[in-house]
Amino acid sequence: MKLFNLIKYLIIVFIFLSSEFFADEPPASKAVGVFLTAGVGPRIPVGDFSNTTDLGYGIIADISYTDSDYLPFFIFARLGFEQYPGSQDFYLSSDYSNFSTMIVPASLGVRYYFSPLVESIVLLIPVVEASASFTYMKKLHEFKIGTQRNNFNEEVLKFGASAGVGISMFILEIIAHYNYFQSNQYISFNLNVRLPLFVNL
Repeated sequence: MKLFNLIKYLIIVFIFLSSEFFADEPPASKAVGVFLTAGVGPRIPVGDFSNTTDLGYGIIADISYTDSDYLPFFIFARLGFEQYPGSQDFYLSSDYSNFSTMIVPASLGVRYYFSPLVESIVLLIPVVEASASFTYMKKLHEFKIGTQRNNFNEEVLKFGASAGVGISMFILEIIAHYNYFQSNQYISFNLNVRLPLFVNL
């Protein structure tokens, strides 16, 4: 129920941000763009997180905005879903029979596009971004029969941050992020597709 309520509130925030982007007609002299991005890719746990967890996967969706006053900066709001299974080595060395982590990060950040590396055949643009995140985590703890331990779910809310670098063709991009949350650090790779929601030139 907590997860459902969190997702509901995050969707409301996304709708509010979208309505703010469209609230007023921009001045005729100002170019404005609002874009929707969807992405998918693997998640690699690092640090303490890698001691208990194997390779995971994740999906993201974000809304980004820019105008001619801010280019080449874009601001974005992002929502994700990630799932991580437990490590077999962790099972062998502990009382656990199953351990999994679900992460729902909500982020607000800034993206910057550098000058294109290649323009002749295909447009290749280096991109960096940074964001702050508020994250819901749910961890499933299940134990081996005979250990006299009760199974339970652990729900945690955490604040964190993310920094990313990648190559973009704007419509398509590949980007890697380092994501930091206390006791839960990981590297994410995403293949993103970006589509315009509103463009006024």
